[in-house]
Amino acid sequence: DWDFWVDWKDGRFWVTVVPIVSVAYPAAAQAFFWEKFRLPFGATLVTLGVLAGEWANRYFNFVGFTYFPINFVWPTILLPMALFLDAMLAISKSYGLTAVMGGLMYGLLMYPANWPLLSAFHVPAEYNGVVMSLADIMGYQYVRTGTPEYIRMIEKGTLRTFGKDVVPVSAFFSA
Repeated sequence: DWDFWVDWKDGRFWVTVVPIVSVAYPAAAQAFFWEKFRLPFGATLVTLGVLAGEWANRYFNFVGFTYFPINFVWPTILLPMALFLDAMLAISKSYGLTAVMGGLMYGLLMYPANWPLLSAFHVPAEYNGVVMSLADIMGYQYVRTGTPEYIRMIEKGTLRTFGKDVVPVSAFFSA
């Protein structure tokens, strides 16, 4: 769920959960392609496949059936991290260095790689006397089933959407 909705792509859980969950398949494909064929593009190949499936899922299920806008349900862009993972393996030719440095950069690059898409939704706006981000307003307007209001944290006046010092700490722990 942390990857589906723009209002949940926050600086705490999304930065931590998504890289940890998404690195497993690229690492496995990278090991397979390197062992069998000595080709350092396994992570990129499987990431392109995952992203194609995610875009199809988001378009047909969320936009086509439930009529959510596509800019509310876009998937996390994982390609820059997979490219770095493959480049690390191609340069070092070492599983250990790729696991340590490539895995570290996989976690650390996720937020900067997605920031150009996400920054438009972090703009503060006043809505009914409360200062919220546009993502929070979208989450408030497009009510989802099974999403109680206590999960959606709309903090009054704190502008939590600017991240402050939470993003680097979360990215480090995901790495």
